[in-house]
Amino acid sequence: MRRNLKRNIVIAAVLVFVGAAVYLNWSYNSRWGAADPAMVEAEDAATQAANEAYTAASAGTDSADVAVAAYFDEARLTRQSSRDEALALLEQACSGQDTSQEVIDESMRQINAMASWNLQETLLENQLLAKNFTDCVVFVNDEGVTVAVPAPVDGLTSTQVAQITQAVVENTDYTAQALNIIEVTE
Repeated sequence: MRRNLKRNIVIAAVLVFVGAAVYLNWSYNSRWGAADPAMVEAEDAATQAANEAYTAASAGTDSADVAVAAYFDEARLTRQSSRDEALALLEQACSGQDTSQEVIDESMRQINAMASWNLQETLLENQLLAKNFTDCVVFVNDEGVTVAVPAPVDGLTSTQVAQITQAVVENTDYTAQALNIIEVTE
């Protein structure tokens, strides 16, 4: 009997904590408005600009190899953070009580696009690593594809550029004109 009482108290406490967490999550999320498609695009553009700025800043360091490795780690983290934030806003826009069907449809379209971009990014990164690039980060959005790869001081060879271009054209709906290659100098 005493054992059941302790178990019931523990279960009740857990339920109270879970209920409190759900309420706090709900109250926190109810403060945000609907997702703005322009904001999602701006976040992707800001991510790309930050990555380019980081590349330029890390080029002058003495420990170039460490800076290059840090660049790719930071770029992946920034890409994932931006996508997670955008996804959370889109999901919230879909779940609002007064949300129109038009907003729900557009949010779902953008969520599907982001999922497709994530798959394409992973596929392209794996293919480029298989083609002997030591590291890479791929950013896909509705405007095109950006590929950041380590490059020697004298730049990528025409063969390496062709490998990147071929991988992008064969695995996405984008043309070579929609491809931006960022050479991260070692």
